[in-house]
Amino acid sequence: MSTDKNIVFGMYSGLALLMDVHHPAQSNGYALIVVPGSGWTSKQTYDAAPLTALGSSVRFFVPKLLGAGYTLFVVNHRNGPRFHYPAAVEDVQRAVRFIRYNSSAYGIDPRRIGAVGYSSGAHLAALLGVLDATEDADDPDPANRVSAWVQCVVAAATPADLTLYRSAEWALFMGQLVARAGTSPDPIAVKAYRAASPVTHVSSSSAPMLLLHGDADAVVPFAMAETMREAMEKAGAEVKLIRLSGGSHDFAGEADGRPDWPDFFSEAVTWMDGHLITQKL
Repeated sequence: MSTDKNIVFGMYSGLALLMDVHHPAQSNGYALIVVPGSGWTSKQTYDAAPLTALGSSVRFFVPKLLGAGYTLFVVNHRNGPRFHYPAAVEDVQRAVRFIRYNSSAYGIDPRRIGAVGYSSGAHLAALLGVLDATEDADDPDPANRVSAWVQCVVAAATPADLTLYRSAEWALFMGQLVARAGTSPDPIAVKAYRAASPVTHVSSSSAPMLLLHGDADAVVPFAMAETMREAMEKAGAEVKLIRLSGGSHDFAGEADGRPDWPDFFSEAVTWMDGHLITQKL
């Protein structure tokens, strides 16, 4: 196994967007974009820590995915409080386009790319699977002429509907409050929060999605996972929800002490294998 660090996948007004590429010992020929959780916020200093595979609970999934042969593209993206929605969404979409456009260089199939995310990263991964992000044939950048849609998603502790639950991090990500205490909701802000919510964009063509969530999550309520599952089922999109009884927001780090839980790491690999590798085009 090897890692290529700080690969530039795009530039925004002179700001380099970076990713780490984790190569498995033996590649299966498929790629996963991995989006770590960050609460959509980062330090505004030159020593700010990058988003890496070791920076959030998504790290617990990495060994299993690499062992299964997947090439992992772990992406940085613009964060609050300096940057606001839709900056992070645009960045992860750009990452998918970059991976797809450069697929031959990485030895992966451009027709099928999966996404894995945790917490705020799961929110962005889920959006990759539900947004209609087709290619722009007229874009001067050839990487932007390919699709940003992914074909399969594993999303852990996912903020699926930003209109239902509010926190300081979400307000920083959105750049606006839905409402101040004692005031009526701002309809423009509500519209923006709705547009930023994966559940809003679910359709019958949404990518198959595996949702993992602890039902004792005090950061992102378990009801979020149920809301997303219900929306996917109603639309006729393939979805599976694994409920981790008593699991907190960082349930991935609690798995060793919970033999009663299903092996959701293996479930994640099985989900990807079934929709990226074994399913016929």
